[in-house]
Amino acid sequence: MNLHLLDSHRPHFPDPCTAAEEPDGLLAVGGNLFPTTVIDAYRQGIFPWYSDDDPILWWSPAIRCVIRPEQFHLSKSLRKCMRQNDYRVTTDTAFKQVIEACAAPRENELGTWIVPEMIDAYCAMHQLEQAHSIEVWEGEKLVGGIYGVAVGGIFCGESMFSGVTNGSKIAMAYLCRCLCTVGFRLLDCQIVNPHLLSLGAQSIDRGNFLDLLYGCRDQDLGWPETGLIVPQFNNSH
Repeated sequence: MNLHLLDSHRPHFPDPCTAAEEPDGLLAVGGNLFPTTVIDAYRQGIFPWYSDDDPILWWSPAIRCVIRPEQFHLSKSLRKCMRQNDYRVTTDTAFKQVIEACAAPRENELGTWIVPEMIDAYCAMHQLEQAHSIEVWEGEKLVGGIYGVAVGGIFCGESMFSGVTNGSKIAMAYLCRCLCTVGFRLLDCQIVNPHLLSLGAQSIDRGNFLDLLYGCRDQDLGWPETGLIVPQFNNSH
């Protein structure tokens, strides 16, 4: 495996298509988590992902999991849950709370890849209006959320959490509605799993993903005003 070693001060990312086949997508090691570095990585279809005891690892998998926002699968049971419960949904009002909740230990999982350095990096990008969050509230309690990075017309979802049943699905549903409203073309979910497939995700190969990314990464679509309550779903959607 030809793993690229990045300079810690001025990292230069290699062609994402040179990533390893096994483990799928491992491209480079080292570098740093400065906002400029991480944003540069996302603009090339690369993302950081590593555990506490690892160096910084950078990935660009051969198969990408994506959701076209207008094709998010809003099941009857999820729609019913959203109608029956008085959830309040906001954006960018509690970014750090969301990422810290995503980093909290989960059942049947050892450790987390959202290490303190990662939290600092994404909070810095949030300050630069490059990273955003969707929050689901039950009263004054945060019960669900998702965060990620906006790269032109693609939103790269990083992680989500649930404090109640369907909390993360509600956040994902509102995120997709928000992306549709603003004009984003794609929600990048990175790694394929059955849960995401059940929500309408599909697999595309790295080449197709990069073509889409390169075609819209310089768009300036903006983001809804901080604290805006995302419009409710109606019965026809």
